[in-house]
Amino acid sequence: MKSILGKKIGMTQIFMEDGKVVPVTVVEAGPLVVVQKKTVESDGYNAIQVGFADVKTHKVNKPAKGHFDKANLGYKKILREIKVENPEEFQIGQEIKADIFAEGDMVDVTGTSKGKGTQGVIKRHGFGRGRETHGSKFHRMPGGMGAATYPGKVFKNHRMAGRMGNEKVTVQNLEVVRVDVEKNLILVKGAVPGPKKGLVTIKATIKR
Repeated sequence: MKSILGKKIGMTQIFMEDGKVVPVTVVEAGPLVVVQKKTVESDGYNAIQVGFADVKTHKVNKPAKGHFDKANLGYKKILREIKVENPEEFQIGQEIKADIFAEGDMVDVTGTSKGKGTQGVIKRHGFGRGRETHGSKFHRMPGGMGAATYPGKVFKNHRMAGRMGNEKVTVQNLEVVRVDVEKNLILVKGAVPGPKKGLVTIKATIKR
């Protein structure tokens, strides 16, 4: 699977050659460093472990230090695994850069959405509100929860107030508009999940 980790920088807009304005999200993608290779023989599956974003030495615990020292690599803030068909094609210490994607590629972007805390049903699920006047006591309440004696319970997954956001979200079929290899930037058409400086994963789309 063609995939790379990145940091969401923010949104802007660029002009295309035909004069059209396109809204894009700028992602600082990589460079990733291959830290470990995992194979069916040793681990039961094929994958590579990659590190992203440099981190100061005093912020790394002893197990992580030993893991990076074994590979003779600098310390990284984030470790992730990427499934690959043949791990032997990669070398420990090899860099994976933004140039694995090109202009016109279609990608899926995964990130953690912005947390909005505990919210009511109007904001969280788009419920309609009640009238404000003439003695109405129904304004922003959720309304009925279900039947009475039978079934005598609230069904699972019933839409109610609760925690909103701060969950894994994937936006599919986004177009790569531009790739800047020197600055490790990938410009993706449209919006991607999460706040600025949030971690995102860009991978080749699976539903094209």
